[in-house]
This record gives sequence, C-alpha cells and structure tokens, in this order.
Amino acid sequence: MKLVLSEEQRELREAVRGFLRTASPLPKVRDGYDPQVYARLNGELGLSGLIVPEEYGGAGAGLSELAVVLEETGAALLPGPFLATAFTALALTGTPDKELLTGIAEGRVAATLDQGELSFDGSAASGTLPRVLTGMEADVLVAPAPSGDGGDGGGKVLLAVELAGPGVRRTALEPLDLTRGLAEVVLEGAPARVLGPAPKTGVGDRLCVALAAEQLGVMRAALESIVAYAKVRVAFGRYIGSYQGVKHKLADMHGKLEQAESIVRYAAWAADESPGELPEAAALAQAYVGRACFEVARDHLLLHGGIGYTWEHDAHLFYKRAKADEVLLGPPRIHRARLAHLLEL
Repeated sequence: MKLVLSEEQRELREAVRGFLRTASPLPKVRDGYDPQVYARLNGELGLSGLIVPEEYGGAGAGLSELAVVLEETGAALLPGPFLATAFTALALTGTPDKELLTGIAEGRVAATLDQGELSFDGSAASGTLPRVLTGMEADVLVAPAPSGDGGDGGGKVLLAVELAGPGVRRTALEPLDLTRGLAEVVLEGAPARVLGPAPKTGVGDRLCVALAAEQLGVMRAALESIVAYAKVRVAFGRYIGSYQGVKHKLADMHGKLEQAESIVRYAAWAADESPGELPEAAALAQAYVGRACFEVARDHLLLHGGIGYTWEHDAHLFYKRAKADEVLLGPPRIHRARLAHLLEL
C-alpha cells in the first residue's frame, strides 16, 4: 500500500496547481465554464487523456494520478466538464470504444456519464434523465440501456448519444453549486451508438474514488483559506486564531483532512493495484470523505463570521460545491450501509 505520492505524482500536482492558479483563479470561477481554459488544460497538460489507454492516444495513467489531478481541480473549484469527462473515461475502461476514447484523449470531446437507464430500440434511444452533470457543456452522453438479449453486462449495454444531435432536448437547471451546471436531458428517438456491454462491477467504485479526490481538494482549500483568515482577522483586540474555540475547531478540521487524505490515497491505490480491496475502500471514501468535506466547508464558512455569508465572499462557493458533491453519487448513508454490508456487520 502506498499513501505517499511519488516524485512523478508530486510533479504532476505542482504542474496542475500552477496552471489553475493562473488560468482559473477563484474570482474567474464565478464566471462559470470557460472553454478556453478547458482547451488549455487538455492541450498544454493533456489531462483529458490522463487515464485513457495509450492505444487510444492517452497517457495510460492510473486512478492514483487522476486523484492527484482531481484534488487540484477540486481545490480550484474548476467549472466545466472535467469531472464528468473523467467519470466517462473511467466507465469506458471496462467498455473501451476507440472513437470516443480517442476524442476524449485529444480534448475534442467533452463527455458526461449518467447512470439513469434509457430505452433502446436498436438504433435510437429515448428517456428522461433529470439531472445530468454538465449536461449543457458536454458533447456526448454515455448511459446504460437494456441489451435485449440478457447477455453480458447483466443484460445492459452502454450507449453514446450526441447531445447536439436530433431528438435531444436539453434544459439548463439552476444548481446549488454555481460553479458546475446540471441539465435535464430528454431523448426522443435520438440516434445512439452501442459502445459495448456495460461492466457488471467496478465502475461505481472508481467513480466514488474520483469524487472523493475532488472532495479532498475542496477540504484542503477551505481549510487553508480559514487558517489564513484567522491569522489576520482581529476581534476584541486579538487575532481570532488566538481564541481557544477557533483553535480547537481548526484542529478538528485538520484532523478530518488528514484522515480523508489517507482514505483517498488508499482507495486510489486499491483501484490500481488491489481490485479486491476496492469495494470496501470506495465505500469508505464516500461514507467518510463526503460528509467530512461538507463539515469542513461549513465550518470554514461559519468561522469567517458575517462576511462568509455574503455573495461577494468565496466561502459560499466551497460550501455549495461540498454539499453538491456530498450527494452526487448518493448521500453518505447509502455508502455507510454498503460498507457495513461488505464488512458483514
């Protein structure tokens, strides 16, 4: 088991952190998705193809490397379809498709994955997906549908639908997280392509680990922000960081961050090196990290005092991203129940 980043992973982290610091600082996040930033992220750093196999033009890296990147995009509250595209690439590791994976690796295709089931007649897909992550920005939707033959994949296949094509209606929703959009997608006989049998296991676990990595970044950035504020904010003639109540709260937040980092590193390692340990590690990641991320973001906002509640302050952006992420793959109670079942408790 490896819980410490390698030299190459640390270099990747610094490269992504430096890029986001200049290309997508927090004030710019409020403007929403910037296609130019996304294009540079993929063109200069090649991040869209990080986990795409080399035979399809990607770097062939593992989930441990993706986790490093997602921690940084989470800390920067990066808007846009990067997480959704990463989810799609993870799903396609079990159902590789040359056309789609090559497009993702080259940065030409922004994709989104939805686990809601569509109906499929052999050439066209229909159905309503009420909350598709970055559904307005994505080019391609990947979703499961019954195969009709009861064969591999539990009788399901993965479909790819061009979201700009006929038979597709997209409606932007007003999300809690202002930095990343949601859309209702209605398909009415939309042309669809079968990618292959839907993987029976493993995809959901990898999505849980990837999301936990983003949540780890949100936690880290929120804690760094409030620690910096506690060093300069004066109340009643003293820096607020000198008050025992504030110091204890910051120590609690730091403890949660340290535990979350160990859990995420272990889960990412398990995904790459020990698949047998992945189900428990993934369930633990969302059972713990999801809630801890929200608690750290909440306390970060509260410790800022009245200014933290204002629209002009960034604290509410972290709070909303943390809450949206906490329920993105189901609330923590679902993952706690799954973990208990896996451990036969």
